Amino acid sequence: MMEAVTEKAEEIFYSALEIKSPDERKAFLDRACLENAVLRAAVEDMLASQAKVDKFFSEGGSQSFSISELAGSLAEKPDPSGKEDATPLVDEELGKTIGPYKILQRLGEGGCGVVYMAEQEKPVRRRVALKIIKLGMDTKSVIARFEAERQALALMDHPNIARVLDAGMTQIGRPYFVMELVRGVKITEYCDQNELDTRQRLELFMNICRAIQHAHQKGVIHRDIKPSNILVTVIDGAAVPKVIDFGIAKAIEGRLTDNTIFTAYEQFIGTPAYMSPEQAVMSGVDVDTRSDIYSLGVLLYELLTGRTPFESKDLMQNGVEGLRRTLAEKEPQRPSVLVTTLHGSALTQLAHLRQAEPLKLITLLRGDLDWIVIRTLEKDRARRYETANGLAMDVQRFLDNEPVMARPPSRIYRLQKLIRRNKVTFTAGVMVALALIGGLGVATWFWYQEREARKRAVTAEHMALDAEKQQAQLRMEAEDRERITQAAFLISQNKLEEADDLVGKVSAIKPSLEADSVLRALGEWNALRGQWTQAAGRFKLLLDADQRDNSWAITEDLLKAGPIQIERGDMQGYEHFRRAALARYIDTTDPVFAERTLKICLLSSADADVMKSLEKLSEISADSMKQSGKDPTMEAWRCVSLGLMTYRQGYAPTSKYWCDRCLSYPENNPGRIATAHIIKSMSCYQLGEAAAARAELELGRDLVTAEFTKGLGAGNGGVGFWYDWLFARILLREAESMIEKPAPFEK
Repeated sequence: MMEAVTEKAEEIFYSALEIKSPDERKAFLDRACLENAVLRAAVEDMLASQAKVDKFFSEGGSQSFSISELAGSLAEKPDPSGKEDATPLVDEELGKTIGPYKILQRLGEGGCGVVYMAEQEKPVRRRVALKIIKLGMDTKSVIARFEAERQALALMDHPNIARVLDAGMTQIGRPYFVMELVRGVKITEYCDQNELDTRQRLELFMNICRAIQHAHQKGVIHRDIKPSNILVTVIDGAAVPKVIDFGIAKAIEGRLTDNTIFTAYEQFIGTPAYMSPEQAVMSGVDVDTRSDIYSLGVLLYELLTGRTPFESKDLMQNGVEGLRRTLAEKEPQRPSVLVTTLHGSALTQLAHLRQAEPLKLITLLRGDLDWIVIRTLEKDRARRYETANGLAMDVQRFLDNEPVMARPPSRIYRLQKLIRRNKVTFTAGVMVALALIGGLGVATWFWYQEREARKRAVTAEHMALDAEKQQAQLRMEAEDRERITQAAFLISQNKLEEADDLVGKVSAIKPSLEADSVLRALGEWNALRGQWTQAAGRFKLLLDADQRDNSWAITEDLLKAGPIQIERGDMQGYEHFRRAALARYIDTTDPVFAERTLKICLLSSADADVMKSLEKLSEISADSMKQSGKDPTMEAWRCVSLGLMTYRQGYAPTSKYWCDRCLSYPENNPGRIATAHIIKSMSCYQLGEAAAARAELELGRDLVTAEFTKGLGAGNGGVGFWYDWLFARILLREAESMIEKPAPFEK
């Protein structure tokens, strides 16, 4: 239990370090720790220790705050795990020798390691960067991640990745490793200080992509790509970016170290503003190389606009859950759109740092660069670039005025790119064309003479094309009819799967009894197997082909097709279906058609226009109930439809009346009874009768659960057809989402 607290404390500690304002940091800790006093104390102890370490080094190790005093003050704080023998925190003294390396200067720190400048005298004399586990951070998980960084960097051999030179352990057992000393600044600062234009920034970015591609090919994901982990140094007058800090790198395949690197449930690692949605959202899907593609996209966004898609302050203001929700659901603005929102000096300064006029900068970002950036920031990682090299190649295509892969290419777009690549050739062509215009005047008279002949030729050609299209259409219709005939035969042989595959190739059919029978059978067959997409497709073909509005069979097909749209999760498709069904039967006077149309149009809440259109059908159904006794079965179903209609209208008492009347009929149809109980439960809830609502809900749920537990069958009029049970289950889900939460009041 304490190990879990320590892991959670580390997570909150890293996030809190990003927040500099004391008030904002306190508010963040209130949200992150809630009422957990042990967790809050652990985090505050870690922050206090970190503050003392920072103070010591910022003062250069002065006599007023010595190493021993620092260690003593830190040792006074209790260990978060509750152990009495917690090791006091100590730091490496300047001038101390670790192995063959003499510590000269503290350079900075990462999530779990402190970096020093050190001097090596043997076997070669050089200055290096030496990284050691940070004070107070030597937990098992941090040591494992530190070891992983050492192993990750050891695999790399790329000019844009800092090289590992050596590794070892201090005398007290703290691991360290030595890498080349990169004398540079983070990439965003370098670009702004040197006022690099957009092309120069993109060329640097492509080098970073190739370095990350190299890491991926070595089986390592960086997982913390951000400007501070990409330093730019100058070698022989050329800017060279170096990727550093694989401190939270993760092996793609296998292990980087024998120590366990385990990211606990409800824990994420990385920097919020540069973190991919799958890093933040605990979805059960492992992080892969496409997470680095997302982070590269954030970096590219910042290089182009000076800002990240989502600022760290905004991400963390609602706590960890707010961060996860933002990264998973909120779409970032396109770079060109973000720049247009800047005003006055902000836009002028941004453009100046990129050696461009404000309007030209917006124009440059709009189009290809927007498409490239947005593709890297896709929420669905399957839609991002597959590799970092693929991203670099698309940026290169942009620089070369070639069509990029991130946008759907049109002919006009390709032509524009062709003209930009061949400006000289096209300019010469235009000049030749202008010269020819004068000569064309001579031929104008002859053109008028031949115009009528050309018109006749064009007309004849169009007629021939139309005839060819008609023939192709006839051939396609003949092939579709043949497929339907073959499918009918296969169904008669009980080979429904083969028949369904055959009908899947049909695009459109003419109405026929044979087609109706085949499509209806296959639609039901797919529905009973839960293959909702295929079932919806078969019923769509059936309803498109059969326009017999006064057919009872068509209303039954509508009863089947409606719930299928909802079961497949296509609410937009259901809305289109609902309006089409309403348009077909809006003027009916048949009580059966009216009742069925009401039922299929009220499976979900409807807008005011739909409800107004349904009022006439509701009146027809209600009037038919005045002549009771003719058909108890239909009367009971009309009660269900009227109960659902009045519930959707907000008339809860009337809805309860129709449900009770439905339940009073002697015929025992479980599907209808379940639906009536469920509608009544929602009406009771509307009236504030929470206990009654839950009781009615339980009665309906028991019937639905029993039916679907034994497996959905075709059913019959006595127990309910399969689509009756789908109606009940859809309404049950709606009722459960409403009722099974704390009730606002009891009555």
